[in-house]
Amino acid sequence: MGRTTQKDNRTARQSRRSQSRASQRIEEWFDDEAFWIELYPYMFDEKRFDAAGEQVEKLLSLAGVHSGSVLDLCCGPGRHSVALAQRGFRVTAVDRTAFLLGKARQRARKAGVKMEFVHSDMRDFVRPGAFDLAMNLFTSFGYFDNKDDDRTVLRHLHESLRSGGVVVMDMVGKEWLAKVMQATTSTEYPDGALLVQRHEVFDDWTRIRNEWILIKGETVRRFKFHHTLYSAQELRDRLVEAGFTDIRMCNSFDGAPYDGTGRLVAVARKR
Repeated sequence: MGRTTQKDNRTARQSRRSQSRASQRIEEWFDDEAFWIELYPYMFDEKRFDAAGEQVEKLLSLAGVHSGSVLDLCCGPGRHSVALAQRGFRVTAVDRTAFLLGKARQRARKAGVKMEFVHSDMRDFVRPGAFDLAMNLFTSFGYFDNKDDDRTVLRHLHESLRSGGVVVMDMVGKEWLAKVMQATTSTEYPDGALLVQRHEVFDDWTRIRNEWILIKGETVRRFKFHHTLYSAQELRDRLVEAGFTDIRMCNSFDGAPYDGTGRLVAVARKR
C-alpha cells in the first residue's frame, strides 16, 4: 500500500468540503458543461494560446515574481498555466469545469510539463500560505448570483498567498464597457459558424446579461449567462476589504496606469 502524505490528506479534506458546499448550492449558468464544450473553439482559438507566453512574461514582470509556486484560479484550458510551468514554476491549476480541466491536462502533456490539477469551484479552493503568485484571468470573476461570493473568493486568494505574495486579476472593466458596448454584435468564423452576441446591462449597472447564439448550418444553440461588472474603484475596495495592500490598477499586463481604455488588470500584495 502506498504512503499517504499530508498533501493527500489535505486534498481529500478539501474535496469533501467542496462537495458538501456544492451540494447546497443552486445550479448556475456556468455549471452547464455544454456551454464550454460548444463555445470552446470560439473562446479559445490558437491565437489566444500563441499569445500566452508573451502575456506571462509581462505578467511576471508586473507582479515582480520570478520563481516559486503559482495558483491559476479558473485556469480554463491552461493557456497561462502551461506557459508558467514551462518557465520552471510549480503550478496549481484550478477549474470547476471538467471539460476545460481536461483540455489543460492535454496541453500540459503535450508540452511535457508537470502541474497539479484541481477540480474545484473557485469559492471553495483555499490553501493557506501556499503560493507566491495567484492569478485570475480572462474575466473569470464575478459569475455568481450572490455577490458576497466574490468576497469569499478574494479572502481565499489572500489566505492562499504567502506573506509578500501577489495576486493578478484581469477582466473587462466597467469604464471600458460603458464606452464600447453594443447591444448586438456578430462574428463569422472560418468553419462557417456565426456567433451572435446580445448584451444588456441591469441591476443599476452592476451586472451584464449576455445571450450568445451559435449558428452552424441548420443548427442553432442559445446560451445565456451573466456576471458582475467592476469598476477600478469597486474592485480596489473589494481587494482592500479582503486584506490586500499595494494595489495597482493597470490598462494591461504592460503596467500602464488604468484609464478605462483597456482591460482592467489589478495587482495586489499580501503583507
